[in-house]
Amino acid sequence: MMPKYKPGDQVGPLEAWPFDNPLSEYNVVEGQPSASGRIDAGGAGYPTRYGIWRCTPGIFECTEQGDELMTVLSGRGRITWLETGLVCDLAPGDTLMIKGGSRVRWEISAELTKVFFAFKSEGY
Repeated sequence: MMPKYKPGDQVGPLEAWPFDNPLSEYNVVEGQPSASGRIDAGGAGYPTRYGIWRCTPGIFECTEQGDELMTVLSGRGRITWLETGLVCDLAPGDTLMIKGGSRVRWEISAELTKVFFAFKSEGY
């Protein structure tokens, strides 16, 4: 059975997830954002993964590696698709889909925690 989360829930311990995946082409634009997370199901060697991600305030750009459906549990932020200029503000309870390969800018204004489900046909 998959864990269930709702806005405001405590998510348990997370581990550091540095911005160092070369496929994601991370670029920190402002501040010193620091990410952490946990994979609850799937992951390496599987086409899907499900888990929790948290990031402290700051601005960074990255290329999303797979299709991802996310729901914000706490915090505030904004995502801008760099190819189109589309902007989406994020707050607790918001759900968003990002297509794999999208180049996006994350602007985290208050430490943001999300639950996510991601799919990458060739696996993670």
